[in-house]
Amino acid sequence: MAAADIPRTDLSDGAAWMAGRIIPIAEARLPVTDWGLTHSDITYDVAQVWDGAFFRLDAYLDRFMASVHKLRLDIPQTRDEIAAILHDMVAASKLRAAYVSMVASRGTPLVRGSRDPRACANHFFAWAVPFVWVFTPEVIARGAHLLLDASITRIPARSIDPTVKNYHWGDMTRALLPALDAGYDSIVLPDAQGLLSEGPGFNAFIVHDGRVATPKSGVLHGITRRTAIEICAELGLPCDIRDIPVAEALAADEIFLTTSGGGIIPVTRLNGRILGKDTPGPASTAIKDAYWDWHKRPAMVRPIAYGAARADL
Repeated sequence: MAAADIPRTDLSDGAAWMAGRIIPIAEARLPVTDWGLTHSDITYDVAQVWDGAFFRLDAYLDRFMASVHKLRLDIPQTRDEIAAILHDMVAASKLRAAYVSMVASRGTPLVRGSRDPRACANHFFAWAVPFVWVFTPEVIARGAHLLLDASITRIPARSIDPTVKNYHWGDMTRALLPALDAGYDSIVLPDAQGLLSEGPGFNAFIVHDGRVATPKSGVLHGITRRTAIEICAELGLPCDIRDIPVAEALAADEIFLTTSGGGIIPVTRLNGRILGKDTPGPASTAIKDAYWDWHKRPAMVRPIAYGAARADL
């Protein structure tokens, strides 16, 4: 992208990169025949910009490129080119706290009506908007109220690979609507075997007798999940990655959630049961505080050079 192609308009509401151009987010479009829309045949990843810097961008890029490979998508951009696109897009937007999505779609069939996924024009695009909180700061401060609905199970991993970040949220949406109607902040689902799984946009952890645990299978390998596991090691908190029966989750001393859209989210009520003193527990709080402290570590961040866009994209 030549420097002249960097827009000079106000992009404070968000920006998108499509077909080599940075445009206002409101102008971003996909064809109605794109399989990303009609088949949910798409993968994406979401990096976080906080205080003018990407947090753990390399980890997000690694996971995104692995997902592209698993879905047999062929996009022309290399990993380094995607990193540069994301940097230029956020720099142009001037957003210092942002939710930054990179997306690879199967695209539109080259032959009208084709059902052959190999006959589609795969493509890449990206977009950035002001930071998205999966749970509001007010909910994080008081602790989330969560519903664990055993009547609706997560899409099985043998059908949809959960390690490939995707838009297959039919199960999540089906469970989320009645939970919100009942006054809960969100839901977490079990799998068909009665094991704790994940929720819409987050991984789950439990704490029991001073020991932390998170599901080992059937879930996205979240970057914030990974960060929480590493923080536990640094804090000297034992952390197991294992199967967690729903009954064990329901009896946990503490529960917390992990998401790029807000970090570590303590849970203070599960299915109406009050955890602890109805305030974020000590382990959840320590991990949450450490998570934001990690944003100050030079090895964890990639600062954005605002106003210094590259000229070779």
